[in-house]
Amino acid sequence: MTRLQLLGLTVAAALFATASVHAEGDKAAGRKLIYTCNGCHGVPGYANAYPNYPVPRIAGQNEQYIVNALHEYKAGERKHPTMMAQAQSLSDQDIQDVAAYLSSLAK
Repeated sequence: MTRLQLLGLTVAAALFATASVHAEGDKAAGRKLIYTCNGCHGVPGYANAYPNYPVPRIAGQNEQYIVNALHEYKAGERKHPTMMAQAQSLSDQDIQDVAAYLSSLAK
C-alpha cells in the first residue's frame, strides 16, 4: 500500500471517528426542559390512561437509553401519542440535555 493510500485511510478513519461522537448534554438546560416529563414520570405508581400501562420512572435511567428512546418516539418508531408529541417538540440538543440531566438523578 502506498503512503498516499495510507494517508487517505487515516484521514477517513479520523473523520468517521469524529462523526460518530455525539454532542454532550447540558444538565442545567435539561433540568429546565423536563418540567412536562415530571407530570407523568415523576409520580410514583402513576398509570397512563391511554394506552393503559404503568408509567416508568426515568430518573437515573441510562443516558443513551433516554436518547435512543426519544429519537425513536420522534421518528415514530415507538408508538405512544403523548411521547411522540413530546419528542417532536425537542431538538437533538434538547434530547441530549434531557438525557444528561435525567441520567444524573438518583434512582
